Amino acid sequence: MKIDASPPCHLTYCMNVHPGETWDDCVTAIRNHVVPLRERMAPGRPFGLGLRLSNAATLEATPEALSAMQALFDEHDLYLLTVNAFPYGTFHGERVKEAVYHPDWRTEERRDYTIRVADISARLASPGQTVSISTVPGSYGAWISSDEDIANMVQQLMEVVAHLAHIEREQGCHLTLGLEPEPDCFLETTADALAFFGGPIRRIGIPYLDKLLNTNMLCYGSLIARHLGICVDTCHLALQFESVDQSLRALFDAGILISKVQLSSALHAQNTPEARDALRAFCDPVYLHQVKARTADEEGSRSYSDLDIALDTTTANPAETWRIHFHVPLYFDSYGSLGSTATDLSPSFFKMLKDVGVSHLEIETYTFDVLPPGLRAAGIDESLAREYAWIRSRL
Repeated sequence: MKIDASPPCHLTYCMNVHPGETWDDCVTAIRNHVVPLRERMAPGRPFGLGLRLSNAATLEATPEALSAMQALFDEHDLYLLTVNAFPYGTFHGERVKEAVYHPDWRTEERRDYTIRVADISARLASPGQTVSISTVPGSYGAWISSDEDIANMVQQLMEVVAHLAHIEREQGCHLTLGLEPEPDCFLETTADALAFFGGPIRRIGIPYLDKLLNTNMLCYGSLIARHLGICVDTCHLALQFESVDQSLRALFDAGILISKVQLSSALHAQNTPEARDALRAFCDPVYLHQVKARTADEEGSRSYSDLDIALDTTTANPAETWRIHFHVPLYFDSYGSLGSTATDLSPSFFKMLKDVGVSHLEIETYTFDVLPPGLRAAGIDESLAREYAWIRSRL
């Protein structure tokens, strides 16, 4: 929904919280969850969508399916705001873990899938509209071992930038692609993003884009800045013990597009025996829950690739702060001795969103189905309504 007119700002939620991989699954989720939520939260007003399209769904997006989707939008006054093109394959009900980053940006599969998402977005968008697309942060960090890997990622990204530029010229809608920094990935921190855009993107990307387009229509650096940027996830920033305010300002000052901000929070705890016992309820076989740990006198943090590994290989140390990559609802207060990083989303953070002109905000709590039972007893629809209310009260 549009929540501010000057500068324009829209709020939605990411539909990756709903299980389902097919086009029909997406349509069903819109009818069963989005439409009732829209009637509850924004009656009589246009309501933005945060679609999640898997690779399988993009292959089913026939002209007839797209026409039917557009008719559904028109019927319920919905509009496409953003698309999550991060998970390529199955995202619920079975082991995802590090497979969520595959295929990565070294591959044609990731490029071609993202181009299909862009084409679908352009078909569903209106001329002059901006639609953001989020994607993996290059790759899982352990998979990148050479300069050739990095060059391959940049070249695949530039081919998508060229395609997005073509869509804007021919169809009039502005599509942006946001790499989403995440723990243990090629792009993990704000510093990583700044170095990537100031280094390989500039050094390799601009000449490669020149080769692809071979036209003087625009400065290629400006073209990249218009279509490729960062999807800022506040849970992921909090895991790095970063200031979300400072991160937004640093990206903006560097001229890097902030394509959207995902509003989310991580688990936070002191490494006490009580917290360790409580954290066992958040171990699950589906998603990675990376852990970052540090004490007050440390500048950096120690990293564990998953929560169960951190619990099994360390002992209690109450002086040590843990942040866990488990997206808990924004309204989450506590679970025993566990808290969340939602307090980082302070008045100064919401002011910074406006100062740097962020126009797409997306609630993202995809882990709802693997929360401890007591934390999801009210159901996903009530949880989403509470998250909307939490944000709107602060905006």
